[in-house]
Amino acid sequence: MKSNEEEEDIPEVDITINNVVSTFRTRCHLNLRQIATQGFNVVYKRELGMVTMKLRYPKISANICSSGKITVSGAHSYDDAKKGARRIARILQNLGFKVKFTDFRVINVLGNVDCPFGIKISQFTEHYRGVCSYEPELHPGATYRYKEAKATLKIFQTGALTILAPSISNVQLAVEHIYPLVFEFKKEKPVKDR
Repeated sequence: MKSNEEEEDIPEVDITINNVVSTFRTRCHLNLRQIATQGFNVVYKRELGMVTMKLRYPKISANICSSGKITVSGAHSYDDAKKGARRIARILQNLGFKVKFTDFRVINVLGNVDCPFGIKISQFTEHYRGVCSYEPELHPGATYRYKEAKATLKIFQTGALTILAPSISNVQLAVEHIYPLVFEFKKEKPVKDR
């Protein structure tokens, strides 16, 4: 019975997905100079050997390599990432390339959680020393590695959590794992005077 009462004391939080990074292949060679001269919203980065193309909807940025590998970033959901990648492929087809949309996969997801309380970060790090590191001289947040979800979490004194994981479901798993742990080390946020 006590565990149900404890679960009721822990408030729910919202996870905000800030960036979904994905890749796909076109299965054809791409002429970067042609894309740079005939495409729109493009920047030719010759020294890096790629063209960056941006779309307004969904709001994404694509790094296009001549080998046909394309990395898409900036989407806020899996659907937006796939829709943006397919739009990039269609634009390249319209420029005359024989593009085949293949090997689409999400490689990274960045999520955010704002806890309604601050965190005693030094005590938290001391308690979870094996999986957590904190070096305030180098970075203001503690780094917590959650191997089961292949996630890396940055934990800040303000109660902000930043989660980097290979999928949206892994971000969810990481938050469900870490939230009760940081809740034990909560501190009240100072009230701002107006």
